[in-house]
Amino acid sequence: MKYSFMSFSTPGLDFDQILKVAKLYGYNGFEPRIDAGHKHNIESTSSKTALREAKLKAAEAGIKICCIATSCNFSNPDITEANIESAKRALDLAAEVEAPAIRVFGGFIPEGVSREKSRDLVINAMIKLAPIAADRNVSICIETHDSWCDPAQVADIVRNVNHPNVAVNWDIMHPVLREGYTIEKSFNTLKPWIKHVHVHDGTFENDKLELKPIGQGSVDHKAAINLLKDLGYNGFISGEWIDWEPYDIHLPREIATLKSYE
Repeated sequence: MKYSFMSFSTPGLDFDQILKVAKLYGYNGFEPRIDAGHKHNIESTSSKTALREAKLKAAEAGIKICCIATSCNFSNPDITEANIESAKRALDLAAEVEAPAIRVFGGFIPEGVSREKSRDLVINAMIKLAPIAADRNVSICIETHDSWCDPAQVADIVRNVNHPNVAVNWDIMHPVLREGYTIEKSFNTLKPWIKHVHVHDGTFENDKLELKPIGQGSVDHKAAINLLKDLGYNGFISGEWIDWEPYDIHLPREIATLKSYE
């Protein structure tokens, strides 16, 4: 299995430092979160020279820039078109650094907008973006998150778009904590379209999410790892640890736990 981590673990490190950390702890990839003030300098606004250098440095280090994590979301009609334009820029960025995927959200459904209307907005946005993604050889991966934590609703969107470059980022935690799914049911609902995976453990009580070390929360990571192995999944399993512990505490511990489940 191939493991990566998102730049929320290392927001203050530059790209050279991130590559050293990834190699030190045995990660195979790195997932830059863009437009978040992180110091990796892999952004839509970065120069082509800077992006070319980042791509070469990653290749030399044997660390793949595995996904461009965006905040693009499409459920709110007031901002859908602006987010489509942002997603286009993210697809260009992914192509520049040879990242195979971008992460997007369905987004939160605003008050006064029906789920059916939001569903149509997300589907139509994906239909517009899919040919661009195909031209860039990049997959658009919709995350199980926000108002779209239910895997069946994400599967419905991807099934209706019906394009090989529109896929799923299976965030294994949110369907469990927010929708009461088992890992097995979530996986079986999404497995034809899984091209990227986010992992993190936690509990959700009194409307509050608390991150926990993998194995100490409510999410069965061992089941997820083994289901992905049986599927022959060859994408990345990426740790998303936001505003949590110092990276030198959780990065070595979490990958060791994940590898113990293989």
